[in-house]
Amino acid sequence: MKPILTFVNLLPCFPSNGHNQKVHMHMVDLMSSIICEGDTVSQELLDTVLVNLVPAHKNLNKQAYDLAKALLKRTAQAIEPYITNFFNQVLMLGKTSVSDLSEHSNDNDERLQVVKLLAKMFGAKDSELAAQNKPLWQCYLGRFNDIHVPIRLECVKFASHCLMNHPDLAKDLTEFLRVRSHDPEEAIRHDVIVSIVTAAKKDLSLVNDALLNFVKERTLDKRWRVRKEAMMGLASIYKKYSLQGEGGREASKQISWIKDKLLHIYYQNSIDDRLLVERVFAQYMVPHNLETTERMKCLYYLYATLDTNAVKALNEMWKCQNLLRNNVKDLLDLVKKPKSDASSKAVFAKVMVITKNLPDPGKAQDFVKKLAQVLDDDERIRDQLETLVSPSCSCKQAEVCVRDITKKLGSPKQPSNPFLEMVKFLLERIAPVHIDTESISALIKQVNKSIDGTADDEEEGVLTEEAIRAGLELLKVLSFTHPVSFHSAETFESLLGCLKMDDEKVAEAALQIFKNTGSKMEESFPHIKSVLLPVLQAKAKRGPPRQAKYSIHCINSMFTNRDTHFAQIFEPLHKGLDPANLEQLITPLTTLGHLAQLAPEQFAAPLKSLVANFIVKDLLMNDRIPGKKTTKLWVPDEEVSPETLAKIQGIKLMVRWLLGVKNNQSKSGNSTLRMLTAILHSDGDLTEQGRMGKPDMSRLRLAAACALLKLAQEPCYHEIITLEQYQLCALVINDECYQVRQCFSQKLHRGLCRLRLPLEYIGVFALCAKDPVKERRAHARQCLVKNINIRREYLKQHAAISDKLFSLLPEYVVPYTIHLLAHDPDYVKVQDIEQLKEIKEALWFVLEIIMAKNENNSHAFIRKMVENIKQTKDAQAPTDPKTNEKLYTVCDVAMNIIMSKSTTYSLESPKDPVLPSTFFTKADKNFNNTKNYLPPEMKSFFTPGKVS
Repeated sequence: MKPILTFVNLLPCFPSNGHNQKVHMHMVDLMSSIICEGDTVSQELLDTVLVNLVPAHKNLNKQAYDLAKALLKRTAQAIEPYITNFFNQVLMLGKTSVSDLSEHSNDNDERLQVVKLLAKMFGAKDSELAAQNKPLWQCYLGRFNDIHVPIRLECVKFASHCLMNHPDLAKDLTEFLRVRSHDPEEAIRHDVIVSIVTAAKKDLSLVNDALLNFVKERTLDKRWRVRKEAMMGLASIYKKYSLQGEGGREASKQISWIKDKLLHIYYQNSIDDRLLVERVFAQYMVPHNLETTERMKCLYYLYATLDTNAVKALNEMWKCQNLLRNNVKDLLDLVKKPKSDASSKAVFAKVMVITKNLPDPGKAQDFVKKLAQVLDDDERIRDQLETLVSPSCSCKQAEVCVRDITKKLGSPKQPSNPFLEMVKFLLERIAPVHIDTESISALIKQVNKSIDGTADDEEEGVLTEEAIRAGLELLKVLSFTHPVSFHSAETFESLLGCLKMDDEKVAEAALQIFKNTGSKMEESFPHIKSVLLPVLQAKAKRGPPRQAKYSIHCINSMFTNRDTHFAQIFEPLHKGLDPANLEQLITPLTTLGHLAQLAPEQFAAPLKSLVANFIVKDLLMNDRIPGKKTTKLWVPDEEVSPETLAKIQGIKLMVRWLLGVKNNQSKSGNSTLRMLTAILHSDGDLTEQGRMGKPDMSRLRLAAACALLKLAQEPCYHEIITLEQYQLCALVINDECYQVRQCFSQKLHRGLCRLRLPLEYIGVFALCAKDPVKERRAHARQCLVKNINIRREYLKQHAAISDKLFSLLPEYVVPYTIHLLAHDPDYVKVQDIEQLKEIKEALWFVLEIIMAKNENNSHAFIRKMVENIKQTKDAQAPTDPKTNEKLYTVCDVAMNIIMSKSTTYSLESPKDPVLPSTFFTKADKNFNNTKNYLPPEMKSFFTPGKVS
């Protein structure tokens, strides 16, 4: 072997450009025969051949490289075991035998070069190396977990070539890519996504569901760059295989989850995520550059196949865009007003609102200010933007406006323009690129095709009935955000046809669309009005309850002489009420309830008589049909007895009437509140004759509690709700029936989110700490977090409303919560440890969220509030020692929680708290309550765990 080694050592200088092909072949023949006939291949010989393949040597002597390559190919069978052994030693043991590289066996760069070489060998299109040499393949896979970042990165980059050229190796790669998708290095997580998406875009069959799932997981990565790559990757896969149908129906089915996942991201708090979802929707899911009919068909079937949460996210997206559009419209109106201090403040306030809808609000604020100045100075840009935010702006007009505005603001001399980028973001969000009058018309035609049976519903994988229902729901949502786009005879005529369909949901959606869009119908479409009115009147009298409700609201919003139409409906329904025919009562009571709310003065006398005599005496105070004996606490809607349904509508009628009247001059509010609390007192069995079934009682408890919440949202009724009535209502959140607790907390949450319910109703969620169902406790916590954040945000945006501080500042929930827990019926023995532990859990349920941010030294403020309560008496029973002792004991529980969880509670309170006079008496200056009311053994239950 020595001659060949000497010969090979001369390789770098032996062949030169002067040698012809014959000489080259002769040298290869000679050397290969010696190697193949030899007993072994020494490491020295191997090093000498391989070194000429290293890029640095290749560049120095191309002929030596060609000769070494040809020699390796010719002697592959003889030399392969030695090469395998060499790489095994490098990869597994980090050593290179007796080669010149042995001094650098732990050298990162050396391992990287080996990994790169092996990547080429394994990844090459026709390579069978992985199958022929499994130990070497396993060694290579081990480098995915190398300690050196560039090596892991190289392995991850290799994955896409491997997946594309060797699909059979996907199974081996999957687990290693899973681990790397959680790599601490952002670049590696990013490149895992790139590798998988690249292979998937070439052919979806190359990647398995597990690999796609890794990409899905990274849409929630902590780093924006990784999240963006994952979202864009999924979007491009969806567009190729679902929208363009390149892989056939099977491929489309495999990635059907992508559309839902992408829209779910709209629930994330980051504005960057939300903006990217909007961009993905406009470019990949329903591309805005599609022709109108095709675009609406795409939207129609997308909406019909989305899951519930994705539908909600899409609806929210349109709502947010519409809100921003209106804010920009308001800014334009303000800019056009004469300059004054008041107008400047109004412009600044609007700028702040718009800023929150853009990335990097800190920088965006300056840019939006600059935009407001540009709008003030440049009439052309102002006109273009006014056209863009106009309700009648078409999609084509919008494209022209966006192009003209960006062109006017751009500058060729300034290629990088952050101000222009921000303006583009804003225009992208407010431009109506999907919906205009032409689009709505096309969408209606698509719904009509499904109704006629000429659509491609089955081909699109949707049942026709579901497609029609989803299409009407989609139109209903768009009728809120784009009402003007519905103003065409063709659209209204199609909606009229929907009213005659048997599907209740379809007719219901059509009525809602009419209600939202028909304000100009009388003057613009009189022929539609003459056909529609009799249909609305008929549905109000004899249609399903929900259709009756929307029919009344349609008449109210669409017709000028509504009183005449209302009278034509009210009179026959009022006279025809028959308590003996319960099934026929539900629609009339629904209709009369909405008439009472919309026109209380028109029917003042008959309504008062109706409520007192028919609703209370004939309906609520009578149990005509005995309830079914069952141990169940709840039954589905369709199993609820007609009598219970009628009673529920009777309760709703009373409340709607009071909400319409909006005053308590006749004391009807007091009597209604007494009736509602009587229902709660009796567990839903008002007559207490024991004839009602448990599910019916649950339904009536829920109806009474929700009615009380409705009245509490109206100031004139809130002020007459007694503490006992408030507490009785609050206890419904601990009702024995799960569905009652669930429905009640949802209604409570909705009223609080709209800032309609007073602050003390947030404290009701404290009682959820006792809920036996974990999901209910988690939901209540989410509700608390959201409501507290809404109020904090509102106060930030309306800094000047100091007079409303008492009704909005979340810290003021604490005294209400303390008072409510002091009156909890489960709190009987003042010093009972188990009961006090429950009180502690309920208090911490609320305090944990309120104390999460110690803004403006709020911990000291809460401490001061609790101290002040101890200097008062319970206004509900100021002379009862036990009631006051309970109150002080709950205060001490709260104080111990604050002291154990805060490091700043002892500082000076930023302001002196104001306590609600309805709940607490004025502090007695001669009364200094420093007593500790907790039993000594309670001390151990307050575990330190600082929140700040």
